[in-house]
Amino acid sequence: MTDEQQSDLPAEPQRHMREVRSFVKRVGRRTPSQERALEQHFAVYGLRLDNGLINPADIYGREAPLVVEIGFGMGDSMVAMAAAMPDKNFLGIEVHEPGVGRLLNNVSLQGLSNVRVYCDDAVKVLADCLADASIDTLQLFFPDPWPKKKHHKRRIVQPDFVEKLRSKLKLGGVFHMATDWQPYAEHMMEVMTMAPGYSNVQGVGEYSPQPEWRPVTKFQRRGENLGHGVWDLMFERTE
Repeated sequence: MTDEQQSDLPAEPQRHMREVRSFVKRVGRRTPSQERALEQHFAVYGLRLDNGLINPADIYGREAPLVVEIGFGMGDSMVAMAAAMPDKNFLGIEVHEPGVGRLLNNVSLQGLSNVRVYCDDAVKVLADCLADASIDTLQLFFPDPWPKKKHHKRRIVQPDFVEKLRSKLKLGGVFHMATDWQPYAEHMMEVMTMAPGYSNVQGVGEYSPQPEWRPVTKFQRRGENLGHGVWDLMFERTE
């Protein structure tokens, strides 16, 4: 076949690899208060992915340790932490709009000035909106364990994710995880133990006691009611 004949052939369709996500965006019904909060308060407390890189000092109007929480659910525990630790800035990332609405409503009712929120994919927020060495603590509490073996690749705690996260943490910054699913706890421990530039705060292979300042979440209570244990892991960025 000549080059001229080849040029007349239709181009083969491009094949795109589907992005593997660690979450499923649920379409839940929003209550009237959640609707109002999204409409009235997101402009005050909300941040948008397309605005790009943020400067926390500008966003919060002060310099303070930055605590980022991925997947805060309905936001009750994060609101409780922000109220109990007014000396820290809290940034929540959640894709579930009813949860974002509830958090915004509670933040407004309590008059908290140290909370901001993204309603978007945490991986994209970390990549596009947070500068290197800007996070003091990254919290990941009770993420979806994706228990079926064929879904393990969807677990957010993977070598590639924790390596990208490391650059966002300050030296000495901590990645704090918690789960009520023992196989996922073991997976987290294996991934983090092998990850370069991290050190287990409790020592090699050891889980951390639940800190007093971490509230018991709805997911934790549900897991404990089902007879599950709870595992906290805390890893510090060392290089």
